[in-house]
Amino acid sequence: MKNTFKYTFLSALFLGFVACDTDDVYPPITDDTPINNIQLDAGSADFSNYVALGASFTAGFTDNALFIAGQENSFPNTMAKKFAMVGGGTFTQPLMNDNYGGLILFGNPVLTNPLDPESRIFTERLVFDGKLPAPLNELNPLAMSTTDFALNNPTGPFKNLGVPGAKSTHFIAPGYGNLTNFPAAANPYAIRVLGNSDTSLMAAFENEAPTFFTLSEFGGNDVLGYATSGGDGSNPITPDATFDFALNLVKEGLLRTGAKGVVANLPYITSLPHFTTVPHDALDPTTNAALASQVPLLNTVYGAINQIYAGAGEPERAIMFDATKGNPIVIFDEDATDLRAAITTTLSASPTFVPFVQSLGLPAAAAPLVAQLLGEQYGFARSATENDLFVLTSLSEIGEVDMTHAGSLIAQSGGLLPATLAGQFSAQGVTLPLADKWVLTPQEQEEIKTAVDSYNGKLKALADANGYAFVDFKAILQQASTTGLEFDNQNMNTSLITGGLVGLDGIHLTARGYALMANKMLEAIDVTYGSNFATAKDGLAKAENYPTNYSPALQ
Repeated sequence: MKNTFKYTFLSALFLGFVACDTDDVYPPITDDTPINNIQLDAGSADFSNYVALGASFTAGFTDNALFIAGQENSFPNTMAKKFAMVGGGTFTQPLMNDNYGGLILFGNPVLTNPLDPESRIFTERLVFDGKLPAPLNELNPLAMSTTDFALNNPTGPFKNLGVPGAKSTHFIAPGYGNLTNFPAAANPYAIRVLGNSDTSLMAAFENEAPTFFTLSEFGGNDVLGYATSGGDGSNPITPDATFDFALNLVKEGLLRTGAKGVVANLPYITSLPHFTTVPHDALDPTTNAALASQVPLLNTVYGAINQIYAGAGEPERAIMFDATKGNPIVIFDEDATDLRAAITTTLSASPTFVPFVQSLGLPAAAAPLVAQLLGEQYGFARSATENDLFVLTSLSEIGEVDMTHAGSLIAQSGGLLPATLAGQFSAQGVTLPLADKWVLTPQEQEEIKTAVDSYNGKLKALADANGYAFVDFKAILQQASTTGLEFDNQNMNTSLITGGLVGLDGIHLTARGYALMANKMLEAIDVTYGSNFATAKDGLAKAENYPTNYSPALQ
């Protein structure tokens, strides 16, 4: 086996994107185009002081970053423009310093949240390189964030209180926007929103004395961190009791203002392309000569392991490679039956195992050690199924040699295993089961669904009990992921890059997606407060005014 099995399915997966025209084309307006002259009416709502409360969607986060153009196309800013037509006031946002995205601290780039190494909320934006989403500086090496959250924060107060990364408890946490608490208990975006103070988001909201509000994504990050980390336990789902405590204090703050508003629930985030783009059977020997040449040896190695899986009554865990088609990724499943001891014992007792070990260039005396190493490696392994979901960031890992693991094998063998052989057994998703952080198993998906359903029930109850408008984004995203959503003359779905709804990070919406989100909220306001955004002239955002992508040249 070679040191790497890096597969080339990406080229096939994204082949259709290469020819994708990134400039939208719209039919011209003709003399026959009907003109709506119905005047806008606010109904019983007072939009004179609109304040938006939420997380990354509220802020306008898109393509893996927060930047000026994205903020200007945030759904609250789009709504504020419509509110301005019926008495709405000035809507201020804590704009970033550039369109590069990303943050710096005292001149130094802050690429990830130190408390969450898998986090991408502090990175520069992604762009489309003609084939794949790519970091901006790969296409524009001079791109560098100028947004320093210690030295050049904007002056508030602001009407957009959207903070990327905020969980439910962060809305009520004093000091979440104080630089002295970073990184342990502060968020750079909150520092910019709250003016480097101990004021909580809810306190800032109440201080603005809003007459109208939107509450969106409350609880979204409470499950998103768990999902993007593959449910590996490093970023657990917020318990119901904690969520309830935070939501109750938020509710009390909303009620104290006497404002009317809109509450939105949470989608099933596992329907987003961040979790649905990477296929479970990505290992295709027909497009990867290196992998094709290793299929016979792989089947020899896994043949013995598969017999043990079958003997344990779990034949469905079998790992087999077919040279003629795509093969399932090999994964680590913490919920699988632990067969480490069974593998080690069975291999050690097999009369064919010593010759196999010798075929690898190792002495017969190494057989017990190799049996133990294989037991440890494959005791929780199985083939992926179509029910498993892979995070989008796994694209850069599947098929690559995990050098840390290879080094560990060498160390565990006391130097007996040569580096080449250790590398051969460290190809992620091929010979080394892909780590938990890259995969959401059905059990982990169910944990996310259970939490979202619970949160959503409480958000709906909040809206119903207090007469707020309500938007069911769970149902909206489900429709987008099946039949698609009609937006003017556009059909938008959840396909990565081509779908038009979700940006290049596979989680956050495009500008056009946020415009559609604004329209759904405006339509809900009509139902609850008697306004007529959906039928009035220019009452809703138009698809053609909002892009689905941003140019790498945007600065």
